Amino acid sequence: MSPNLITLIRVCLAFVSIALFRAGSYASAAGLILLVVALALDAVDGYIARREDCASDAGAAFDIAADRIVESVFWIYFASAGLVTFWIPVIVIARGGFTDFLRAIALAQGQTAFGEKTMMRTWWGKLLVGSRASRAAYGVIKCAAFFALGLWLTLANVPEWQALITGQAAVLMSGVRIGAIALAVSTVVFCVARGVPVIIEGLRFFREDLALPKLW
Repeated sequence: MSPNLITLIRVCLAFVSIALFRAGSYASAAGLILLVVALALDAVDGYIARREDCASDAGAAFDIAADRIVESVFWIYFASAGLVTFWIPVIVIARGGFTDFLRAIALAQGQTAFGEKTMMRTWWGKLLVGSRASRAAYGVIKCAAFFALGLWLTLANVPEWQALITGQAAVLMSGVRIGAIALAVSTVVFCVARGVPVIIEGLRFFREDLALPKLW
């Protein structure tokens, strides 16, 4: 199976997961499982691309686009369900749109978001944006946030669990809620932090037009 096909499948699974969450009750449990599968496939497509030596600039751009679609779908749904504030998807989508715009310009000039031909020039930009450690850390915290939010929603949707919201069960539910919100906020902060170097370095594409000073 090609990496691009796996990428397409995880996008489709994200939409199916949301549909199951919206169905409520036990369907939410199935939605949570598909959420985990969709997030896990993000690592699988990259692994296969490296193993089969079929990585390409177009495939990398498609992977980034798929990431944007998946995270936007989940953030928007969780915000509409009242689990997170409206501003979280707004910030994430705005950040993604602007950084992807700059990356598209860079790609037209033969520079990619990551890898040997990365558009990043500063050491701190490469470390925060392009390093595998940073990308892995962001992926882990984002996946944890989505899973926690999905778990919170699933527990709230299952009738039997609702009947047990007393005593220790209520404490557990409160812990899941607090943890989910903390992870969501941490993910957005990390998301913005990783976008700042792209924006700062991407300004070089407009320096002559905007008469901007050199910042590095």
